[in-house]
Parts: sequence; C-alpha cells; structure tokens
Amino acid sequence: MQTAWTRKNLFIATAEADIEAEDLLVANCLAAAAQGDVSAYFDLGVTYSTGSHGASCDLIEAHKWFNLAAVGGHEEASVCRAEVADEMTAREIAEAQRRAREWLAAATRQAA
Repeated sequence: MQTAWTRKNLFIATAEADIEAEDLLVANCLAAAAQGDVSAYFDLGVTYSTGSHGASCDLIEAHKWFNLAAVGGHEEASVCRAEVADEMTAREIAEAQRRAREWLAAATRQAA
C-alpha cells in the first residue's frame, strides 16, 4: 500500500516527465520547421491553436504556422488557418502574416 506522500511524489515525477516530453515535442517541431518541414508547420499550428503539448493557446502563432504550412502546400492548413482567423481581429491577422513573412525571410537568409 502506497502512502499519500509516495503517490504525490509519483504524480509529480510523472507530471514532470510529461512536461519534458511535451517540451521536447515542440522543440522537435521547431527544429523540423527550421528545416522547412511543412508537416512541422502544420503541427505547430495545431499546437498553438489548441494550447497543447505545453504551449499556450496563441492564435497569432497558430495562424502564422498554418499560413506557412498552406504556402508550403499542406492540404488542411488553409482550412485551419481560416477557422483560426474567424476568431481573430484584423490587427491580429496582420501580425500573424508579418510573423510568417519574417520566418520566411529568415529561412531564405539561412539557406543562402
């Protein structure tokens, strides 16, 4: 029989491991995105639109990543981008588009 203290520490250790795994997942997606992986763009859009895998819900970042995925030819990305945009202001959409352009510009500089 486990004591409450042992169960609590087990829960904390499990929660910390889950957080580390989620952080690693986002980090891996960001690394793949830096290499131009369109699926990683889409996965990051999902992550930020739902606030999952340790990331906070951020519709501007979600729109940015869905936009990059759509430009890269991902089939579902433009639909997801439109759904996210329905919940955003015009100013937020403009900010997301600016961030997407910055990402593309930085990627182009790195490739050169």
